[in-house]
Amino acid sequence: MDKLSIIVPCYNEEESIPLFYDAVQKVVTKMDIEPEYWFVNDGSHDNSLSEMRALHEKDEKHVHYISFSRNFGKEAGLLAGLDAATGDYVVVMDVDLQDPPEFLPEMYKELQSGEYDCIGTRRVDRTGEAKIKSFLSDMFYKCINKISNTEIVPGARDFRMMTRQMVDAILSMREYSRFSKGIFSWVGFKTKYLDYHNVERVAGESDWSTWQLFKYAMDGISDFSQAPLSLTVWTGSVTSAISVISIIFIIIRKIMSPMSSIFGWASMVSIILFLGGIQLLCIGIVGKYIGRIYLQVKHRPIYIVKEKK
Repeated sequence: MDKLSIIVPCYNEEESIPLFYDAVQKVVTKMDIEPEYWFVNDGSHDNSLSEMRALHEKDEKHVHYISFSRNFGKEAGLLAGLDAATGDYVVVMDVDLQDPPEFLPEMYKELQSGEYDCIGTRRVDRTGEAKIKSFLSDMFYKCINKISNTEIVPGARDFRMMTRQMVDAILSMREYSRFSKGIFSWVGFKTKYLDYHNVERVAGESDWSTWQLFKYAMDGISDFSQAPLSLTVWTGSVTSAISVISIIFIIIRKIMSPMSSIFGWASMVSIILFLGGIQLLCIGIVGKYIGRIYLQVKHRPIYIVKEKK
């Protein structure tokens, strides 16, 4: 019998954990497969770890958990789960049940056919989500697919089932700054997406604010595109060309009309501030990439495990 590892990163999800386990168990018990749960406690401040311990005591054979020493982020939690998984197939799911467990049998069936290496999911709408989040999400997918060679399917979720071969390929990428949606696409392998409508959380509230999602999107762009660096080069080139043209114009004007005075100190100051702002922006973009290199070469662990069962 094949083994299916179910990776579940959790952060302050004490209400959702037992509901998730019950819902998924109803589905996997009808499948001809052995489940292996890996709940990852990402430094939660509530009773999430207690709920994981309770499930482990209830079903020691199938339920396992990893608890971090502090909050390392969802990407670290996902990686820890993949590191621990021993299944022939591995699925990543959100504990809030926004990833419908009913898709698991279809995913498994598609992978067993041997035609695909990964079965992913894609939301076709964002009903119930804040409009600003939906707008930023749409803009992100349009932007990154234009400036990156790694295609990311709009609306794609982390919820996906993968073969062991694909999981091993993902685990070979030990980069410190991780953007899983990009990594899933970058490693290649044949992927099929299942569409579904947005599902509300079963309990609790999302810990992802609009600002956090925006920063996450910026991380994705810097991880899988050098377009921002190219933009700084083009911006510098254009502003330099404009400056040279302006200097030539001033010299010619002075030669043609020696007695004329050049007014416009306010506009000159504005131009200086504008160019200074562009320089700082370009330095900031370059610094962002250098900062990522700095974190990578330190070789710090992506996560630290405090407790594991």
